[in-house]
Amino acid sequence: MNLTLIKNAQIVNEGKIFEGDVLIEGEFIVDINTSISSKSANTTIVDAEGKFLIPGVIDDQVHFREPGLTHKGNIETESKAAIAGGITSFIEMPNTKPQATTQKLLEKKFEIASKTSYANYSFMFGGTNDNLEELLKINPKNVAGIKLFLGSSTGNMLVDDEEIIKKIFSSTKMLIAVHCEDEATVKANLELYLKEFGDDIPIENHPKIRSEQACYLSSTKAIDLAKKTGARLHVFHLSTAKETSLFTNKIPLEKKQITAEVCVHHLWFDDSDYKNKGSFIKWNPAIKTKADKEGLWKALLDDRIDVIATDHAPHTLKEKQQVYTKAPSGGPLVQHALLVMLKAYRQEKISIEKIVEKMSHNPAKIFKIEKRGFIKKGYYADLVLVDIASPWTVKKENILYKCGWSPFEGDTFYSKITHTFVNGNLVYENGKFKDNIKGKRLLFNRSNEI
Repeated sequence: MNLTLIKNAQIVNEGKIFEGDVLIEGEFIVDINTSISSKSANTTIVDAEGKFLIPGVIDDQVHFREPGLTHKGNIETESKAAIAGGITSFIEMPNTKPQATTQKLLEKKFEIASKTSYANYSFMFGGTNDNLEELLKINPKNVAGIKLFLGSSTGNMLVDDEEIIKKIFSSTKMLIAVHCEDEATVKANLELYLKEFGDDIPIENHPKIRSEQACYLSSTKAIDLAKKTGARLHVFHLSTAKETSLFTNKIPLEKKQITAEVCVHHLWFDDSDYKNKGSFIKWNPAIKTKADKEGLWKALLDDRIDVIATDHAPHTLKEKQQVYTKAPSGGPLVQHALLVMLKAYRQEKISIEKIVEKMSHNPAKIFKIEKRGFIKKGYYADLVLVDIASPWTVKKENILYKCGWSPFEGDTFYSKITHTFVNGNLVYENGKFKDNIKGKRLLFNRSNEI
């Protein structure tokens, strides 16, 4: 069996940085030490002098648009961009066409990914107002979780029947991930702005339509219900400082029944950026104020927020350039998310150890992903080498998303992903891909009881 030996790396794992070597045999890490020598002639040596070696990022929320929306992106193109960005595993959402709301449709997505995905993969099952029977058929060992849209967004998968929501929360031990925006509040706000502006509402009003109140009301309701039913709740893409008060840092992550995620764009942009970025930073939930951004950072660093993700959601340039009511929400992020956080590290907002905790370790813990998210013996060798002193600028010609644009176009990053290993295979090296190597289906350390 071929061996790969990564030498002289600054290894980042479980809150520590230490110089050392990592030996990979087949798919797995077999040794970690200050110095490893390999006598095998089949050993490939990778000199990591001056580079950080981190566990591959696990992105717990992406929209890769396949099936049915592949003019925007597909599993092959977007997972390729993810690999270039140091993301070695992803969990994809159900709002495709058709929506992944039956076991048969869900397995079709797994089949596509098995043939085309560069990264490891899993998919969320989509809960609706009328598919509880299908939902209860989920095998918890090979499906990431259940996604509920408690506010409408791309794909119109709104679950608004409160009795059904209670039944779902009460009926399953599976992790339930939720998009929280109060639909009645959003609709009422939208009506006011439609009366004033018609369809061409100035984009600066997006966070007033999808307001702090809409987010807080919905998050509060979901958390209250989870506490009453004992459901395992994960709240996606927090966007307001006010919501962070709903979460705790008083207990270890492994004991939390209610966890939270923040996305890169809510940490990086604020409402002052709408003037220059326009609908290219239109997301649901909306990017809000500078005070909200600061509040999210505070909660991330004090561990009330557990995960950093992307909510990668590509749309074509033509779609994004439409008037407010027609321009879809979402944007592509997987190629640049880790680099954004490393830029924040350069600005002394966050440590590299904390980035790894929030982007690699914690998603693995929260979803109970088998043998991933850490640099440990016996774990899959999902590894990323980062040169933190290699500036480059995002340009059309180096964007890998199928949609061909990025909200970071023109920005300079100071770090570069040089190598990405997936299951022990060097899939990406200095801008070049090995196209014949595919990722694996993620498995989960859970009981059969749901």
